[in-house]
Amino acid sequence: MRLVPCFVAIAAVTLIAPIEPALAKGCIKGAVVGGVAGHFAGHHGVVGAAAGCAIGHHQAKKTAKPQTTNGQSSK
Repeated sequence: MRLVPCFVAIAAVTLIAPIEPALAKGCIKGAVVGGVAGHFAGHHGVVGAAAGCAIGHHQAKKTAKPQTTNGQSSK
């Protein structure tokens, strides 16, 4: 009987959540590298993968941002 309220809650969250494409550029590569590094650094692969994903996404955003000089885009 506990399964029904859980299913209703999951269904409600799924229907309410906005549907947008995922912007995960750099996350997969960072998660792989972080997961491997975390695994070798004391069996913390999941923590390493989460951190690697965040760092990889941040680096991808930085490189995708257009270079600006004095407020004007360089063309």
